[in-house]
Amino acid sequence: MADTDKKKTAGEGAAPLPRHIAIILDGNGRWARKRGLPRTAGHAVGAETFRKIATACKNRGIEYLTVYAFSTENWRRPEDEVGTIMKLLGRYLHEAIDTMERDHIRMKVFGDVHALSPELQALVAKTDEISTRYEGFQANICLNYGGRDEILRAARRYAQDFKAGCAGELTEELFSSYLDSAGIPDPDLLIRPGGEQRISNFLLWQCAYAEFYFTDVLWPDFDEKELDKAIAVYQSRDRRYGRVK
Repeated sequence: MADTDKKKTAGEGAAPLPRHIAIILDGNGRWARKRGLPRTAGHAVGAETFRKIATACKNRGIEYLTVYAFSTENWRRPEDEVGTIMKLLGRYLHEAIDTMERDHIRMKVFGDVHALSPELQALVAKTDEISTRYEGFQANICLNYGGRDEILRAARRYAQDFKAGCAGELTEELFSSYLDSAGIPDPDLLIRPGGEQRISNFLLWQCAYAEFYFTDVLWPDFDEKELDKAIAVYQSRDRRYGRVK
């Protein structure tokens, strides 16, 4: 997208684009059920939607996109559904590695990857290695991720370092460096498709000052037009961070 197109997306005199967008990928199962399809079909279409929205964010000048793909609670779903999701994730990571090399983009996985299969762990390690070579747009995928779990893991790592004399007095900035999102700016805009109006244990620390946007559109139907609507709403918000004008 040309620079003029980016300006058009932002609007004349509008507030800046969000630097970091976070999205809860919700509604895949309901999308499939409405069409008489198995829930797994919805996840397949949802994965393709993620590809399109990631490209759209990159083209619009968004620097970071973080998506909630599989939570620590999602293991409770039926075994066949979990298996299908894991296969889709593996396929996506294989394809993403080729895309990262070709387009010089970065990708990072948030979450406790130790519970994933050895194959998925190896793919995650490969994406981490590729990401060190490039600058620019970065997509973050949350796998086996929960906001509370992330905070607990960070607290344990800090405690170990403090006990070993490797960490000083705890501050917000220092604690943030122990989170999965270390070095990445907090989300400016959190989008949740699917009609639910909660954040479901997603980026609890990082979304302290994010703007929330909820829509009834199911994730597989979420397209560039819906993305632009969410960005426009974000640009209309008055972000004061506790201050007054």
